[in-house]
Amino acid sequence: MTLSEFSFASSRRAAFCVSIAIAMAIAGCAGKGPKATTTLEEVIAKETSAQQETRSINERLFASVSSAPQVKDYVLGEGDLLQVSVFEADELKAETRVGARGSISLPLLGLVEVKGLSTREAEQRIEDLYRQKYLHNPHVGVFVKEQVAGKVTVLGAVKKPGTYNYYSRQHLFDVLASAEGLSDSSGRTVQVRRAGDDPSHPTVFMVDLDDVIKGGHTELNVEIKSGDVIFVPLAGMIYVDGAVRKPGSYPIKDKMNIQEAIAAAGGFTTTAKESNIKLVRYTEAGNREVVQMGIQDVRKEVGQDIELKDRDVLFVETDTMEALLYGLRLNLGAGLFGIGYQPPTQ
Repeated sequence: MTLSEFSFASSRRAAFCVSIAIAMAIAGCAGKGPKATTTLEEVIAKETSAQQETRSINERLFASVSSAPQVKDYVLGEGDLLQVSVFEADELKAETRVGARGSISLPLLGLVEVKGLSTREAEQRIEDLYRQKYLHNPHVGVFVKEQVAGKVTVLGAVKKPGTYNYYSRQHLFDVLASAEGLSDSSGRTVQVRRAGDDPSHPTVFMVDLDDVIKGGHTELNVEIKSGDVIFVPLAGMIYVDGAVRKPGSYPIKDKMNIQEAIAAAGGFTTTAKESNIKLVRYTEAGNREVVQMGIQDVRKEVGQDIELKDRDVLFVETDTMEALLYGLRLNLGAGLFGIGYQPPTQ
């Protein structure tokens, strides 16, 4: 071998070594993710604890609600059709609808405002008015023949969303209990939307259930009005990063687990290290916990039971050797050589 041939061969070997070093360095920086701080078993234990906490909140919610509402507690509203009877004078019996201004029309009395009163309170008001001028000791009955106004709507992450009859002296927990409580995927903040004079600009109250139940702020268990809409949002958003095809933020769906989150992010890339998936979770104290697991753990029944929570981060690490095989490009020829590294395709 001549000196020039030896020099060229040495240069090629050096170039190859440099290319390997570059590729290894780049692949090594492809994202190992955060260092694990806890175990899968501990996360599962805490997950079970979180589910128990939701059940506990529901139990306390049901325990704190008012007694079952009675027919006499129904709150009258615009559009309700009423049948009013005066037992001492059958000729004063009337069937009348609550008007836009909240009044009904009755014999001898004319317009009587009843909107916002319970049927019991309306009976008392009408008795008082007849007693003042016409009858010695009247007894009045008010029957709601057609209920129009007395409705509240419960939407979102509750077990039984829908529209429910509204009764007087109902509070937020009473209505949530009517919807059979929170679902397992619910957040802890509840929105109460109330229409005002301008329906296009409703008033919105935000209630933190933890403040009510854990903090003891019972004043936040607000009174609900007829027509209110109560919305319980899902727990929040997660972020999927690393060796997935579509990294980014994703909304938490009902009981969303790790496999479903990875699928939402387009699945693994060709260089994903499926044996090294990290779940980053923030604790109530504001600390960060990291658990490492593999796809085999995720596919097990116990792994499928892990439900993702608001602000969870999933990080899929890159396989260094896979990245090296896909990404290394070495060009030699015509007495010239070049070194290049091309990141692997998704």
